[in-house]
Amino acid sequence: MNLLVDSHCHLDASEFDGDRAAVINRARAAGVQWQVVPAVTAASWPKLREVCQQATGLYPAYGLHPMFLDQHRPEHLPQLREWIEQERPCAIGECGLDFFVEGLDAEAQQAYFLGQLTLAREFDLPVIVHARRAVDAVITAIRRIGGLRGVVHSFSGSPEQAAQLHKLGFLLGLGGPLTYERAQRLQRLVREMPLEQLLLETDAPDQPDAGIRGQRNEPARLAVIARHIAALRGMELDAVAQATTDNARRLFNLPAWPGATDHASA
Repeated sequence: MNLLVDSHCHLDASEFDGDRAAVINRARAAGVQWQVVPAVTAASWPKLREVCQQATGLYPAYGLHPMFLDQHRPEHLPQLREWIEQERPCAIGECGLDFFVEGLDAEAQQAYFLGQLTLAREFDLPVIVHARRAVDAVITAIRRIGGLRGVVHSFSGSPEQAAQLHKLGFLLGLGGPLTYERAQRLQRLVREMPLEQLLLETDAPDQPDAGIRGQRNEPARLAVIARHIAALRGMELDAVAQATTDNARRLFNLPAWPGATDHASA
């Protein structure tokens, strides 16, 4: 099988502290040669940077996740600017909106999200977007700032929302949830969506696929996602792997080979 990109993997999470090197080795053995590792809080940025320095093929993104709103402070946005200038990450994120979790102030979420979108436009970086029960609001924010590109990860919206995001230059990240029998609407979307809009992801250690229900997820499981999508679309596995890898490399400007200095063309 062609090599794979896990476009969303929280490899810095504490769940991997005991065996992170083994997790990376299993991913490489499964063909996952690139992993994009998005941040969730400002406090997590130093550890994330350290983790991504431990092996080739790990690419950090820095941002402020809406579910951790209680840990964000207004000064974190100017600090994020400094981190982007110093570290030159592959993306900004994980950022976005979450209208599912109770108690998360919508206005404060919007302020942090719009601030990060503005930085993404300024630095010409893609954004990794969390959108739970908030796809329409995310689309509105993207249109408001303009000049953006990125991915809405763990997409669960409608085909109409997917089409709007495609026109705005946004890809969709899909992973474990689509492998469950109940996910028929999501599976229909996977069959019909343009292949050039699709990214593979695990969201490890979260969102395990149906084969490891209730267990810790890890990036090696991306091969399971790729096989599932190939079956849904009636395609050869290699074709899905090649297309989604090309999509990810273009979006995140990843090198042709992990650790190489040449980069994918935009």
